[in-house]
Amino acid sequence: MLRLLAGIAGIVLGLNALRSSSGLVPTLFHVLWLGLSSLLIVGLWTPIVGTLLALNALWHALTHVEDRWYCVVVGALGVALALLGPGLWSVDAHLFGWRRLEISARKRPDRPD
Repeated sequence: MLRLLAGIAGIVLGLNALRSSSGLVPTLFHVLWLGLSSLLIVGLWTPIVGTLLALNALWHALTHVEDRWYCVVVGALGVALALLGPGLWSVDAHLFGWRRLEISARKRPDRPD
């Protein structure tokens, strides 16, 4: 759900910014934003895409004052996804496998049985 929320928020922000942008560089920037958000929704290369989305949101927050807090939220979601990973229902999980960490009870050396 976190990937879906961040992806939809990124697509909405990218479409709104694409409508109001003029020039080649801002248009390419917003198309990149849309592409990253789409990859995030399907869960392909999630840690890389989450990091790039967070950097993209930081740049957009610094250059567009009117959407600053919206960009901060999308950037925070990108960072969270980069750290958490794709999850079970993603393309990454099917391509590379899904790992589950199990913490076993270890015997502490300072406590005898």
